[in-house]
Amino acid sequence: MLSVNKVSVGFGGIFLFEDISFLVNRKDRIGLTGKNGAGKSTLLKMLSGYQLPDSGTISMQNGLTTGYLAQEIPSTSKLTVMEETRKAFSELNQLTELIDRLNEEVVNRTDYESESYNDLLIRLHDATERYNLVGGYNAEGSAEKVLQGLGFTRKDFNMPCSSFSGGWRMRIELAKILLQQPDLLLLDEPTNHLDIESIQWLEDFLKDYFGAIILVSHDKAFLDNITNRTIEISLGKIYDYKTNYSNYVIQRKERREQQLAAQKNQQKFIEHTEELINKFRAKKDKAAFAQSLIKKLDRIEIIEVDDEENSSINFRFPPAPHAGKVVLNAQNITKQYGEKLIFKNVNIEIERGQKVALVGKNGEGKSTFLKIIAGETDFSGSLQLGHQVDVGYFAQNQAETLNPDKTVFEIIDDVAVGEIRKNIRSLLGSFLFSGDTIEKKVKVLSGGEKNRLALCKLLLHPFNLLILDEPTNHLDMRSKEVLKNALIKYDGTLIIVSHDRDFLEGLTENIFYFNNQSVKPFIGTIYQFLDYNKLNSLSELETNKINTQAVQIPEVKEKHSKQNNNDLRKEIEKEIKKLNKTISETEKQVEDLENRINIINQKLSLPETISDNEKMKQLYIQHGQVQEELEKQMHLWENIASEIEFKQEKLKELS
Repeated sequence: MLSVNKVSVGFGGIFLFEDISFLVNRKDRIGLTGKNGAGKSTLLKMLSGYQLPDSGTISMQNGLTTGYLAQEIPSTSKLTVMEETRKAFSELNQLTELIDRLNEEVVNRTDYESESYNDLLIRLHDATERYNLVGGYNAEGSAEKVLQGLGFTRKDFNMPCSSFSGGWRMRIELAKILLQQPDLLLLDEPTNHLDIESIQWLEDFLKDYFGAIILVSHDKAFLDNITNRTIEISLGKIYDYKTNYSNYVIQRKERREQQLAAQKNQQKFIEHTEELINKFRAKKDKAAFAQSLIKKLDRIEIIEVDDEENSSINFRFPPAPHAGKVVLNAQNITKQYGEKLIFKNVNIEIERGQKVALVGKNGEGKSTFLKIIAGETDFSGSLQLGHQVDVGYFAQNQAETLNPDKTVFEIIDDVAVGEIRKNIRSLLGSFLFSGDTIEKKVKVLSGGEKNRLALCKLLLHPFNLLILDEPTNHLDMRSKEVLKNALIKYDGTLIIVSHDRDFLEGLTENIFYFNNQSVKPFIGTIYQFLDYNKLNSLSELETNKINTQAVQIPEVKEKHSKQNNNDLRKEIEKEIKKLNKTISETEKQVEDLENRINIINQKLSLPETISDNEKMKQLYIQHGQVQEELEKQMHLWENIASEIEFKQEKLKELS
């Protein structure tokens, strides 16, 4: 489909990448990776034709179509959401105009026997056939499906694009690109402005996509679920791995170890050669030999070792001061802006040491609820913080609150007190601010650097309740990993909003789901929550809804109270039957997974396995993956069993 041949790009005399070459085949799913500034976005721009290489060629098949989603797209459209989205159907729009014009001409003609009239009918027939072939009659439905998948509701369709934030306008651009169905999709951070549900929908869409995909993303789970190939840009070169991101990380580590060994051997050779040169260059009969050694050294290509981005990152949150057992008690919390109701009668209790995730679509009130806890907005109802609770709040726009005219050092120096003042440089160094970078003004920092600085500022006070709203925005993979590890070790209470599933997995085990102006609790990890809903509400997921039965305490819908006992009993029995079927399927999966673990254990005990390190390594990896899946299924079984028990108790009450 596409060929990149000896392409080079440089800025200010320094090569971003030099003489890189690779092929893109149909159905390839490629994740572009590399540290910030490596050139990932630049490469996408070149593949899309928005930027030309300094040298080399990019060749495409004749007729190849591409769709490019940039990280930032200025949008000044005055059209409605649906009108703007319909622009994706440029060929259909042209065909519609042609068909209308031809139909009008047919109506006005009377020379039915003429050759020109016959040609007119043929043109009309061909245009109509083409219209059907490219999905003309399904276009409106396709547009609605994609827009709803990306989080829009039907009432949004007739709203002007200008009334939406930049993140939502980016979704409209993404919808247009997906509806165009290009042969090659080029996506630069497509999940940046999506919530968990929309990311899941986009994943499912891209998995079944007919063409090739090249994407840049800092969402590890998103990359793993879509890509089958990883291209890393490092030190001006590219490394092509025929695998997804997680396996690439393992292989990259092995490659770096090989590089270190090769570099060490090369350095020994260079030192030995230099000793020989120094030894023989002063001797007349050995001068020629010394000169040949010098030329040999000049021709050596020095082996470079990939930088480790997290080599100097090492921080942890200060110990949390003691607080009461109940950290937060919210009763009947209701919030509305004007006439728009965000949520009503929300009841949440959080105990000391819990790590809680708030999930749901954008606009359902997650960030608003965090603002209520932090005292940043008014509300009705009752909210009480526990004894000696001290709140640390990191808002989505926290980086924007930093004074743009102050330096990195001044930002921290202004708020640091006590012993920490002696270690400001060390603290900044742990967030990758060292040397001259601490004298940079905030206004010249990248989004990721600003976020790191805002997080660093949060460390200056020992809070026992951390409230974090999308703290991973603009952070690269390694920075996110370090932040996650620090939060896992944090001994206080955490309430976090994030759309990054991999970041939440292993960090939180209590979830509050914001949906349809209400909040439902769920005990379990983020993947258990998502798996549970997928298993029990596939039809609801198609319309971008989540099964609100996936909660700690299942509830019977209010409409049941209006039905007679017989109808209610039949409905509950029907639900129990459905749940029993699901729990049977889960039990089968548990049995299959246990059998797989037994088989792996048997293989691990074989003599031929024990003597094969590579085989042992692969089996241990498989064992860990199967064991993790088994634990997920067991937890899922417990949740379903609890729900069946609840409904059976309800039946007894109705008897």
